[in-house]
Amino acid sequence: MGISKSDFFTDEQNEISNLMKALGHPARIAIIEFLLKKEACICGDIVNELPLSQPTISQHLKELKNVNIIKGSVEGNTICYCLNLDTLSKIQNYVQLMITTAMKCKPDECC
Repeated sequence: MGISKSDFFTDEQNEISNLMKALGHPARIAIIEFLLKKEACICGDIVNELPLSQPTISQHLKELKNVNIIKGSVEGNTICYCLNLDTLSKIQNYVQLMITTAMKCKPDECC
């Protein structure tokens, strides 16, 4: 079996890349913003809240769940979703590291 290009990067680089890729779609951002606005686990039908079809929302929820940005638990016939604070902290720490490092750059020495 050959080496994939992701094998050349660290586990952390691959993880951050997958997280950012999952955040790279406006529908997923809308789902996250909806969950943030509700400030609680959502057990209702997200389809009624967003202008997307049920299969489309299900696919986006699956992508967010695959990278652990959201968590889902089954309650009867309903799946409840909430944001995964551990994963959001990883994203926050990475973005903060980028900002902190970039701020060390002297404006007259950068492009």
